[in-house]
Amino acid sequence: MPVTRIDCDIHPAVGGTRTTLLPYLDDHWKEQVVSRAIDGLDLNSYPPTMPLSGRPDWRPDSGKPGSDLGMVQRGAFEQLGASHAICNVLYGAQAVYDPYMASAFCKAINDWMAAEWLSRDSRLRASIVVPLQAPELAVEEIERRAGDPRFVSILVLAQGEMLLGRRHYWPVLKAAEKHRLPLAIHAGSAYRFAPSSIGWPSHRYEYYFVEAQAFQAQLLSLIYEGAFGKFPGLKVVLMESGVSWLPAFMWRANKTWRGVRVEVPWVEREPAAIIRDHVRVTMQPFDAPDDATSVEDIIDQIGSDKMFLFASDYPHWQFDGDDPIPPHLPAHIVDKMCAENPLETFPRLKLAA
Repeated sequence: MPVTRIDCDIHPAVGGTRTTLLPYLDDHWKEQVVSRAIDGLDLNSYPPTMPLSGRPDWRPDSGKPGSDLGMVQRGAFEQLGASHAICNVLYGAQAVYDPYMASAFCKAINDWMAAEWLSRDSRLRASIVVPLQAPELAVEEIERRAGDPRFVSILVLAQGEMLLGRRHYWPVLKAAEKHRLPLAIHAGSAYRFAPSSIGWPSHRYEYYFVEAQAFQAQLLSLIYEGAFGKFPGLKVVLMESGVSWLPAFMWRANKTWRGVRVEVPWVEREPAAIIRDHVRVTMQPFDAPDDATSVEDIIDQIGSDKMFLFASDYPHWQFDGDDPIPPHLPAHIVDKMCAENPLETFPRLKLAA
């Protein structure tokens, strides 16, 4: 598989349930979608017209940023220089209350992605969207799509109904390990649970800012519930989590583990070592200080050059210009995060060559 730069996180947009997904739903859900006028199930905590939703040069004349395949191809490949890209669809399937509706929408999204995106450009790959509202239905969808090597990971949201390390989700983790599909935990929410540990904030800014706390909680859950010990082949990718919180988090996780490890005897290694082996992070948005010394310190404190993955977050506006590589990264990190690390993290990328 000749590669130069694998973009691990771009976002095709669903035009709408009625306008885009209807052909991929069964008769029951087609009738439900039409009769109930179900549409517009976007997972955004910010208005679609605000700059973060899409740069001006990445907005089509009509419709959502990311909804036009040709524009995505020009932006992700020609403008930003990716050789391949992993599509992560953020839509309301992961957030609806009804698990059967969620399952139907997830199937429709995956089938739409396969038929209208992956089949039209061999440089594209995708994550399987699953209904975590019902883990058994999520496993069914993973098994249904696992035979297609163009699907290279499983997409879940950072803020869901339950911490991901709980045994409730172990069937999903087992299927992920079985099919060599990393669990891609993406920034986002079902928007019916308080994002902070003590309730609801007043402003969108607060909601967006505390997303990193959700990633920390999920990571702790996966470690201390013993998920990585039970499923030693499992990889987890934190998408749009930020990076600069990791050194302090890893240090504190080690410190606390040494004091209370009697409670979790199945965690036999320091949490930081488990994180370095099993966890990867995408590098947009990059939240490090804007000087080379601080960036090098953060990378050094994390202690692994395998953990970093190139990503643009196209079409969201996270950087200016045409270079998604964060400034001041050491050259050896840039070299590894663009191809070697993604190929190690997403082994099915090679199968779809």
